[in-house]
Amino acid sequence: MAGSLFPRHSHSSFSLFSSLLLSLLLPTMTFTTKASSACTSEPGPVKPTIPLVAFFDRLQETALATFGKTNFDPKFYVDLSLKFELSKTQKAFDQLPKSANGSASVKDLKEFIAEYFEDAGEDMVLAEPEDFVPEPEGFLPKVKNPEVRAWALEVHLLWKNLSRKVSDEVHKRPEFHTLLPLPQQCVIPGSRFREVYYWDSYWVIRGLLASKMYNTAKAIVSNLIYLIEEYGYVLNGARAYYTNRSQPPLLSAMVFEVYQRTGDVEFARKSLPALIKEHEFWNSGIHKVTVRDSQAQKHTLSRYYAMWNKPRPESSTIDKEFASNISNVDEKQHFYREVASAAESGWDFSTRWMRNHSDFTTLATTSILPVDLNAFILRMEHDIALLAKVTGDHNIAECFLKASEARHEAIKTVFWNAEKGQWLDYWLGNSTCNEAQTWEACNQNQNVFASNFVPLWVEPFFSDASLVEKVTRSLQSSGLLCDAGIATSLTKSGEQWDFPNGWAPIQHMIVEGLARSGLKEAKLVAEDIAVRWIRTNYVAYKKTGTMHEKYDVEKCGAFGGGGEYIPQTGFGWSNGVVLAFLEEFGWPQDRRINC
Repeated sequence: MAGSLFPRHSHSSFSLFSSLLLSLLLPTMTFTTKASSACTSEPGPVKPTIPLVAFFDRLQETALATFGKTNFDPKFYVDLSLKFELSKTQKAFDQLPKSANGSASVKDLKEFIAEYFEDAGEDMVLAEPEDFVPEPEGFLPKVKNPEVRAWALEVHLLWKNLSRKVSDEVHKRPEFHTLLPLPQQCVIPGSRFREVYYWDSYWVIRGLLASKMYNTAKAIVSNLIYLIEEYGYVLNGARAYYTNRSQPPLLSAMVFEVYQRTGDVEFARKSLPALIKEHEFWNSGIHKVTVRDSQAQKHTLSRYYAMWNKPRPESSTIDKEFASNISNVDEKQHFYREVASAAESGWDFSTRWMRNHSDFTTLATTSILPVDLNAFILRMEHDIALLAKVTGDHNIAECFLKASEARHEAIKTVFWNAEKGQWLDYWLGNSTCNEAQTWEACNQNQNVFASNFVPLWVEPFFSDASLVEKVTRSLQSSGLLCDAGIATSLTKSGEQWDFPNGWAPIQHMIVEGLARSGLKEAKLVAEDIAVRWIRTNYVAYKKTGTMHEKYDVEKCGAFGGGGEYIPQTGFGWSNGVVLAFLEEFGWPQDRRINC
């Protein structure tokens, strides 16, 4: 199913490809002793967008002025589809009578939208996955409690509700849509997130694998590889307005997990060229930063950096309001880039990216080397090395093994803080630098975030027993462990990636790292967190009838809030993590499931 979408390479032609690639990569993949310029000069690059997105920016502003802020979601307007040519639609829009503040009458604007647009989400149609069965053979064998098992089957059933395919209309007239014409069926997060998202897909796939839906998992990978082939990297999401940024790079982890379950060597081989291309994206140009340590060794690491300096199209009216007090044009463009770069991180938004935790306009994402991003790229290097090895490409395997060793050393040198027993984000002295940064201990961000523990998810960190012991103790005393899971931070800012919200991906990475360590104490902590997380998901589901995007970890059974949109339900990665936890830890007959 998925294989037909991959670039076709014979084994010999891929070996030729890998030899050519090595000649290109080796000069740029520096391994602690040599490195090139770390940062780029402002203004950074800007990816042009399509005319339809620019028009929707105007429509969004008029809609806000007309309908007001109550229940206003700017994303709705950029997810509409044209019924007619853009020129005709723009002409009709320009002829709408408008007041001095840009508003139209509510009646006129509603009639215009109904006449000229298909509703948001209509370009994605329900599509039942061919590999879905109501109760797969061998499904969650460790779940012995009948109440929990019945609920798990309901969560499994949600894959049918979240499965979509791009409508034929998008393939026929792509210029009428912001939705991108993905070639395969997909799984969406749910609610306002009507399209595929990059890092969400990893935990969706983990759930699909627990549900024995291997073809659906492969199709998701194929769609993401399609984006790499079209754009050179995986987009934040499958919309034209997301082409200016990526998201946490977990495609190699998806390929690895699918390969590990299926043993499909051909799937692994066909995935490799795209994975290598993505690695190059994150390790060159604006994303690449070099830090010189106290021994004068240079370490190459990566940062988030969106290719955009305007309001995010999906949240344009929100971004403009925040920027309204910034009078300088260059400063305003810089702010917009920092906002988009925070969105690239997946943590949109958090005090993690702010110089002043009470001032959103002090976002400085591009001035931070993030712990978790570099852990993800370390995992990518490990994954590529392993996948190359099993497909017989030993040159690529050796190249990426060396790259992983260099990044492992860089993570230890730049991020590790032995006193705290955590890996800390590193503030860059000047994000517009033209040479290597000099490492200084005072530039480590001393604030506690759940991301400080994410490297534990990645080899070789979780296999270092003394390190795991130290990090486990640090996690237990960090203040992040709450009644219903791991909090994202200790700061109650009102942003959604802060206290008291807990997110499924964070729980999963930290729990899986602890569980894989082999240490008895770490495994007990892992299972305790997983039990708390499963329980709060279950109780919230029974109260509300749905799975949620995020949860309030202070209270068992409470869903989360904060941020720039109302709480969302569905929900792809929450479903995936619950199924993955139940597969790993099970649920004994006599363990209670209620709070």
